[in-house]
Amino acid sequence: MGIREDMPILASNEGVWDGVYRYYDPTGKLVDEHRSRLFCRFPDSGPHPYHQTNHYTWADGRTEVRDFPAMYHDKRVWWDNELIKGWAAEVGLDGLNRTVMLYWQRTGDPDLYLYEMINMSDDRTRRCRTWHWIRNGQLELRTGIEETLFSKDWRAVEAGG
Repeated sequence: MGIREDMPILASNEGVWDGVYRYYDPTGKLVDEHRSRLFCRFPDSGPHPYHQTNHYTWADGRTEVRDFPAMYHDKRVWWDNELIKGWAAEVGLDGLNRTVMLYWQRTGDPDLYLYEMINMSDDRTRRCRTWHWIRNGQLELRTGIEETLFSKDWRAVEAGG
């Protein structure tokens, strides 16, 4: 079987997602916020069966683009690039089929790791994600992300459609 068959919850994320990232310190104080547009792709060919590109925009006009091509094996998506190293897996205990978990480390910062949980709406048009940033066993930051599906057709959006 392949990535789509083995990871149907993750496969339901295919498309373009618009959202907001909010970062909170351990006391719950908001420390950063920005808008996002994420392209979640399952290309038909090429070396990476999953490829995500994140576009971020801050209110002050700053922008950033991050690219995350990934490999697939052992029923997990695997990243190993200049920014992160880690994996994504579906949560088999979730009988409602809404949850994907991720673990990743920032490349070059072995004391910091993150766990991310993605929760999908049943109609697959909304999702919320939470990140827990942990350094040396202590919570350093939380990220809350709310997203809405903009388009399932990432090819058309990339082409300017």
